[in-house]
Amino acid sequence: MTVVVKIGGARAVEPEGALADVAHLTANGERVVVVHGGSTAVDELLADLGRDPEYVTTPGGVTGRFTDEKTMEAFTMAMAGRVNTDLTTALRNEGVNALGLSGVDGGLLTGARKSAVRVIEDGRKKIKRGDHSGKIESVNADLLDTLLETGYTPVVSVPMLADDGVAVNADADRAAAAVAGALDASLVVLTDVTGVYEDPDDPETLIESAEAPAELERVEEAAEGFMTKKVMAAKEALSGGAREVIVSDANLNDPILAALDGHGTRFGRGALGGEDE
Repeated sequence: MTVVVKIGGARAVEPEGALADVAHLTANGERVVVVHGGSTAVDELLADLGRDPEYVTTPGGVTGRFTDEKTMEAFTMAMAGRVNTDLTTALRNEGVNALGLSGVDGGLLTGARKSAVRVIEDGRKKIKRGDHSGKIESVNADLLDTLLETGYTPVVSVPMLADDGVAVNADADRAAAAVAGALDASLVVLTDVTGVYEDPDDPETLIESAEAPAELERVEEAAEGFMTKKVMAAKEALSGGAREVIVSDANLNDPILAALDGHGTRFGRGALGGEDE
């Protein structure tokens, strides 16, 4: 079995439990790829540089970072530099043969650049230019398979390499989805809540699974804010070939093992209308 683990970058996410689980899984012969976020680290570095982070909302209601040229410099320093190095170091200290990679390395994550984005500002639709972001369209699965087969645990970070030869931002949840799809893996998305809630303010309303299209629609209707991207990533992962996707709490004891054992919200292949496996 191959497991792709997305470790979130929010301040409320503590990675220690996940890192111990990666060590446990790899020690027992499982293939694991770690994909990480780092939004908090990027914002902190921007603050140190005297810059404010800029977030925009699309007409579809999805909020994301607007990455101009200067922000891209900070993004690369924080994500591919500090966060990736810190996680790789921590995993090696857990006995994991971890190897850090950005999406640029070996053409790991590639796709089209979006230099302009449609946004909503003051209630009006606008075109905002100068963005350094992209959509991942291809994953170098051969590179990951080679590393996994020779005993390494890849620790993957965006940026990705755009089709115009420029390193650009990409959403980390969707990067994890692309990797999981390319490897026919189970994807565990760790975040700071238990899963997707019917009522976003009430953890008691956890939706435990989406195994059919109607159940997926229910989850999509319930998802708000940052969870919208995670549900979008779950759909993309399954469409790309992932076996299953679980969105679960990073701060549980043994969070990856707990997710694989049924905690959180599970998306099965049947959610897309095909037969679940």
